[in-house]
Amino acid sequence: MYHTMSSSIPDNTNSRSPHAISTIDPSTQKTIDTIREVASNIREASARMRDVVRAVHQSGAIDELATAVHEAVVAARDTTKEINQTATELKERGVIRDTAANVEETVVAARGIGEVVKDTVQQVGESAPLTSETLREAAKVKSKKSHK
Repeated sequence: MYHTMSSSIPDNTNSRSPHAISTIDPSTQKTIDTIREVASNIREASARMRDVVRAVHQSGAIDELATAVHEAVVAARDTTKEINQTATELKERGVIRDTAANVEETVVAARGIGEVVKDTVQQVGESAPLTSETLREAAKVKSKKSHK
């Protein structure tokens, strides 16, 4: 909503003529001024950006960056090829297959050890009451011998 106040400020937004005079609300005028300031700042920033781009281009920094990226890509490609060749050689010599077989053997052996440990624990558990009873009887016999 506009509040009509008399103003003698030229309004270039409603007319292309710089001499057109109309009444503009002060808050509207403030908005217009802010927009004009933003536009001016954009123009200045654009000019500075053009200058920076021109200076960076003339300095050769872009070429250096492109060369560095190219060298990094080539190094990564060469490393990838080398790793692939090594893996292929290991596969062809059977190293990978042998390693997999050794892992499988180790897993089987570990399962066997686990079963032995499980059986041992079970046997200890079953014999514990007997051992406990035997120790009590031995203590009684020892105690009787020492009292005699």
